[in-house]
Amino acid sequence: MTTLTEADALDGLRDALGLLKDREQVAERLLASSAKHSFDPDRELDWDAPFEDGKWFWPPELLSLYGTPMWQRMSEEQRILLSRHEAAALASLGIWFEIILMQLLVRHIYDKAATSAHVRYALTEIEDECRHSKMFARLIERGDTPWYPVSRGHQQLGRVFKTISTTPGSFTATLLGEEVLDWMQRLTFPDERVQPLVRGVTRIHVVEEARHVRYAREELRRQMVTAPRWSQEFTRVTSGEFARVFSVAFVNPEVYTNVGLDRREAIAQVKASGHRREIMQTGAKRLTDFLDDIGVLRGVGRRLWKSSGLLA
Repeated sequence: MTTLTEADALDGLRDALGLLKDREQVAERLLASSAKHSFDPDRELDWDAPFEDGKWFWPPELLSLYGTPMWQRMSEEQRILLSRHEAAALASLGIWFEIILMQLLVRHIYDKAATSAHVRYALTEIEDECRHSKMFARLIERGDTPWYPVSRGHQQLGRVFKTISTTPGSFTATLLGEEVLDWMQRLTFPDERVQPLVRGVTRIHVVEEARHVRYAREELRRQMVTAPRWSQEFTRVTSGEFARVFSVAFVNPEVYTNVGLDRREAIAQVKASGHRREIMQTGAKRLTDFLDDIGVLRGVGRRLWKSSGLLA
């Protein structure tokens, strides 16, 4: 006679096999999509076209100082210059995130069957992220702006995170790095007020990142069911701390200095801006709703997310 323990083990095995089958099916669909909808930015975009006078490099409503007293005092020319530098700072942040993501993906597939669709798609995503990082770097250079690296402290935290992160923690961080920027880029690429080159860069990124988000969401949902309890708890805490780092690093304060603004005053006004807080929370809402649904936003982790300003 089959005991209850044996029956539970069989049910668990069936569930695990079902999750693996689903993982492969999702990966096969993403591979097919990648084959049809992947882009070479060097060929797709006109990098030599001059920038158009009076056009923005990022939608004004998405700029950190929009609606503040300092914004009201700025000339239109200075506002557009700010958009140029904030776009460069976001591209710099994107490169940092994507380099971290590529390392996390390599760790994730290190001991998995290289012939599986899941691993083949991870390698495809790494290929995409390489192109994106080069595309962002070229945009920064084309815009004649500095590269805006994250602070030394955040660089060190990134090194620590890459070393200690669990699989669900890695995919949670991946989504954080992708979804808020993705929301902003979906508003940017159809906006005719924005420079055509910036719109082209964001269009490519949105199309290809949609696959990356699907891959990460599906894997994180599986991981939050199958991972050990300690790993789930660790994910909740590390994701909350990473949200705090993300919210601070989102706009490099050097941009204010480089466009002739008082850095301390600008930082203070951004922190006090209700519009900015609403923008960041709206940009993160699709992600935070998903994380809440799968059990990531609990306990200490939820409190850290709230303190980041990304969760109301």
